[in-house]
Amino acid sequence: MTNISRSPFTDEIEQGEPPHEFSMPHFTSFKGDKDLERHLKRYRIAMILYRNNDDLMCKIFATILQGEAQDWFYTLPPQSIRNFYKLSLVFTKKYSSYRSIKKKSDHLFDVKKNLKESLRDYVRRFKVEKVRIVGCNDSIARAAFQK
Repeated sequence: MTNISRSPFTDEIEQGEPPHEFSMPHFTSFKGDKDLERHLKRYRIAMILYRNNDDLMCKIFATILQGEAQDWFYTLPPQSIRNFYKLSLVFTKKYSSYRSIKKKSDHLFDVKKNLKESLRDYVRRFKVEKVRIVGCNDSIARAAFQK
């Protein structure tokens, strides 16, 4: 028996059928080299109407894995995935090193103008860094910019 014919999904997941009204949303594939949290978040948002359908959640998720991530999927023990929670748990464990490092507002104090950088380019770069900080504190950002 080849690796690909031994599904990590339980028989219940394998035999589940998609709802008649299901239309496959467009997904970006995951190859194992990007931010897994962002990928999972996008997937859950796109599949929100089907979040209680483990069969569908698991099978569709498996279709968007490519390359190394798809190879990893087929190394999971047969019959080991019984729901999407379990799949997302093992997926997160495997790819946790690809999490984005969340920066805090005080990171902006490290954004300094380079000697040959124009003020316009510095302001643009500072704004880009500020946007990347979720929930950035405006007073800290102002203080960092004025330093």
